[in-house]
Amino acid sequence: MTVDDPLMSPFVLKNLTLRNRIVSTSHEPAYSEDGLPKDRYRAYHVEKARGGVALTMIGGSALVSRDSAPAFGNLQLWKEEAEPWLRRLADQVHEQGAAVMTQLTHLGHRTSNYTDNWLPAISAGNVREPAHRAFAKAAEQWDLDRVLQDFVDVAQRCEAAGLDGIELMAWGHLLDSFWTPFWNHRDDDYGGTYENRMRYPLQVIRAVRAAVGTDFVIGARMTFDEEREGGLETPEALRIAEDITAAGIDFISLIKGSIGTDAHLARTIPPMSTPASPHLEFAGRIRQKLSVPVMHAARISDVATARYAVAEGLLDLVGMTRALMADPELPNKVRDGRTDRIRPCVGANMCIDGIYASGAAYCMHNPSTGRELEVPQRIDRASTGSRVAVVGAGPAGLEASRVLAERGHDVHLFEAADKVGGQLLLASLAPRRRDLRGIIDWRTEELARLGVRISLNTYVTAETLLDDQPWDVVIVATGGTPAAPRIPGAGLVTDTWDVLSGAHRPRGHVLVYDDHGGNQALDAVEALVGGGATVELVTPERTPSPDVGSLTAAGYFNSLAENGVTVTVLRRLHGVSRTPDGLEAEFGVDGFGFRERRTFDAVVAEMGTDPVQELYDELVGSSTNLGAVDLAALLDRGPQSVVRNEEGSFRLFRIGDAVASRNVHAAMLDAARLCRAI
Repeated sequence: MTVDDPLMSPFVLKNLTLRNRIVSTSHEPAYSEDGLPKDRYRAYHVEKARGGVALTMIGGSALVSRDSAPAFGNLQLWKEEAEPWLRRLADQVHEQGAAVMTQLTHLGHRTSNYTDNWLPAISAGNVREPAHRAFAKAAEQWDLDRVLQDFVDVAQRCEAAGLDGIELMAWGHLLDSFWTPFWNHRDDDYGGTYENRMRYPLQVIRAVRAAVGTDFVIGARMTFDEEREGGLETPEALRIAEDITAAGIDFISLIKGSIGTDAHLARTIPPMSTPASPHLEFAGRIRQKLSVPVMHAARISDVATARYAVAEGLLDLVGMTRALMADPELPNKVRDGRTDRIRPCVGANMCIDGIYASGAAYCMHNPSTGRELEVPQRIDRASTGSRVAVVGAGPAGLEASRVLAERGHDVHLFEAADKVGGQLLLASLAPRRRDLRGIIDWRTEELARLGVRISLNTYVTAETLLDDQPWDVVIVATGGTPAAPRIPGAGLVTDTWDVLSGAHRPRGHVLVYDDHGGNQALDAVEALVGGGATVELVTPERTPSPDVGSLTAAGYFNSLAENGVTVTVLRRLHGVSRTPDGLEAEFGVDGFGFRERRTFDAVVAEMGTDPVQELYDELVGSSTNLGAVDLAALLDRGPQSVVRNEEGSFRLFRIGDAVASRNVHAAMLDAARLCRAI
């Protein structure tokens, strides 16, 4: 890094000096406890500050009002007991040299009617947001008066707690539901003309500005083009920006697009397979017309693009939120000239989709994010080194080898194939998921740096492993193989691995049966229709692909529609038989006697994987622990000291799909938890 690196140059935001231009923009990881930013929430943001970020923004959609029901783990800063937790977080972030702010909002219609206290949602009108499905009532004057006071009270609480500022959320929530013609259909003093639509948001901004000190920073997150019929367009958005700046806004977090549906949100927060930094040039054009600093975040995940954005004057501050979740040390690595060691964000969007699927945000290949207290981002050296054999170079084996080598152990990684990556290599063959290669490539480079020996084209048996040298620890990460449906005629069924690899791409009328619920069946469908097949996707679930997050699923579902794929839910496959006309599939509905039979030219099934555990079974009798894991120690970061066989010569563990069919993150977490204590 040179001293004139624009990305590392300081920036003065009002009277607040930021040490560089990299920002973790406001987002809600759902790490709160009782709606408060307690230890887990604080550790997550302190780690970003320690990693060198200039500004970390907490509380994506932190709530100011009791009736704004938390829809996705939101902080509830209307609670008085939030202040000491905020103060502790702010103090520790400041100790690491970073600034800290929080976003404040009333969610308005962007929530559910059936959560928290079941109070009615409010909005500018009687509207319904598709994503969270609440039916909202049009806010009455008494609603507006109390919510305005709530904004004031919580802003003052944040200032008293030592935060450097706040950001008012005006993108898809209550405040902007008044100024956008898409949501506001009122016929009173708050609707109709531009002046009427702006009346309430400006009242709130002026009241908040008047209630806090002049040095306290107030920003706004807003869109400059909703990209939907009847929505806010750029000319009027620029007028809004001018008016809210005059009312007391000090910076703008710039957005392009809207948030009401999964598809709209996916265009605003793009997942993998979409272009990187899609709105950056638009943001640069808008910035030239504004009188306050601009920050922007939309898949700016690489340092070169971030540096370009600052150097060319497109942005004042670069939001790299997802990239910082993948590697909170990113700013320090830029500063120290170690950009080649940055763990890449691959755009899997598990950080966003995980909030709904798992109850919290997780990074697909950084198991420490959100678990800083139990799986620290920094890996400590072991007191003594051990000789460790890791068998299998899929995601679990790669992560295990990396962590063990970082701890100072002598690691030898064995892989039966001619390259590392395991199932990730197969998954990355799908054009939509090609960026998964970044997970493999980064670990390959790290293992080379750490001097880990890798033996490819090496099929390991218990005999060859034990004859090689004495091992202290053996970790079996042999993964899985495609599971076949347990039905009559299973031998007539093709698995998705053959489809994705190109080994077998049937044509004609093809059934893809998905009893897994992940990306795999959808990837197979896209591969098949790309080869000219007519496809029907069938699942026993109530919805297709329930384990695929909403932002990622939006692109898939559009592809299904464009390619004429029929989707059938609530049908379980009971058997397949060959007939003169093709393959006859028998379906039923769970719990009932209904049966139907239909004929296809081919049947493809996705059933997850069966563990490859032969090596484990061969080794278990020679191990000291007989494969047993002390689960309490595993979760408490304690050593694995189980002894069930005094005659054993090594400790044996298995991780990832060698245990059971799960996802990449689960495999990484297995490795991270286990190997940090070896």
